[in-house]
Amino acid sequence: MAESHPKQVTSSGKSSRFPGFYKLSVAERLDKLDAWHPLTPEEKARLRGQSLPLDKADMMIENVVGTFAMPLGVAVNFTINGKDYLVPMAIEETSIVAAAGNSAQLIRENGNLTAKCEATVMEGQIQLTDVPDIAKAINVINEAKARLLGIANEQDRMLVSLGGGARDLYCRKLETEGGPMLIIHLAVDVRDAMGANAVNTMLETLGPLIADMAKGDLHLQIITNLCDKSLTRARFEINVDCLKWSKFTGKQVAERLVRAYQFADADPYRATTHNKGVMNGIDGILIATGNDWRAVEAACHAYAARTGRYRSVTRYHIEGDKLIGEIEIPLAVGMVGGVTKLHPGAAIVLKMMGISKRAELCEVIACAGLLQNLAAMRALVTAGIQKGHMGLHARNVACFAGADGELAVEVAKRLEEEGKVTFDRARQIIEQLRSKK
Repeated sequence: MAESHPKQVTSSGKSSRFPGFYKLSVAERLDKLDAWHPLTPEEKARLRGQSLPLDKADMMIENVVGTFAMPLGVAVNFTINGKDYLVPMAIEETSIVAAAGNSAQLIRENGNLTAKCEATVMEGQIQLTDVPDIAKAINVINEAKARLLGIANEQDRMLVSLGGGARDLYCRKLETEGGPMLIIHLAVDVRDAMGANAVNTMLETLGPLIADMAKGDLHLQIITNLCDKSLTRARFEINVDCLKWSKFTGKQVAERLVRAYQFADADPYRATTHNKGVMNGIDGILIATGNDWRAVEAACHAYAARTGRYRSVTRYHIEGDKLIGEIEIPLAVGMVGGVTKLHPGAAIVLKMMGISKRAELCEVIACAGLLQNLAAMRALVTAGIQKGHMGLHARNVACFAGADGELAVEVAKRLEEEGKVTFDRARQIIEQLRSKK
């Protein structure tokens, strides 16, 4: 096994290795974050209380009657491309934050984790029907491509000044139940924005012009969330020896992990739950940063089915004494505009992460999804999913049964020790402990 470096400090000059972080109180954890990235008293108060004020909420959606809170946790131990990160997740399911942090620690001490966002390109589509001569229309549009791209870029001079803007325009003949359609794609480098507003504005300017060129009927002009020109890839390598578990050698665990991946890649029933585990690590970050998690979910699942069969978005194989895990997914996220700026909690989360570029956020998100998948699969092929999950779930059951504070902690401990995490047993333990007082 590779030498362990629990106090490793990477190129950022800060270590995300926070031993015993889970043992601290909420207030102590917030104080601990000051050593990472100082939070103002107001920011700490927002995290402890109402991160989204009602007046802000009323600006975001219609018919507001209140706000709905979710737990915000921090996964520690992440080292990506030689830089350390704390990874905030807004999620309601137990074990996800802990599992991601545990996988990150395993890799930082026994391997490496890298990621690369290939581009920040979003695409939009213009739908034309009843085009009399599609082949001729495509030629006319292609000949006008440079002019059309210029018109598109006139709609967002700020984006162009930042190095972004419309990059490509191409046509597709699409056979449908209602007959052939001409679909025009506009590819736009949106830089650090998610890009929906910029792309849709460009499309609605170009749509009537292109419809006139093609002599067709104009219908939809809308961004696509399947941003397969903006893929993010992440990869880890880890020594197989460090994967050993109980009666299994590290090599055996690695081989079982590969077999589990092969099952998911071949069977859509398994792939659905397998990819849901990946999204456990992704959605929490998207929600915490104010990004559109539904758009990313839709894109990732569509990408998983791009070969005509729904498959795993992760891959695993063994090279020598290394287990290699990889992920490739389309990620449409933003760092500027939208909820990322409107929601005070999202702004605090991005500050905690120390990220200012969309590409870097995409890389952290992809790594979190990959490591969450590793944690779930490792549990499945060794002890089973219930052992670790139920240990954390015991706290929820204890609270649901009527315990709180120190009593809830004691009840959860007893439930875990007995290996019987049920509501009825929790009630029995609560009654026993209260009767002794």
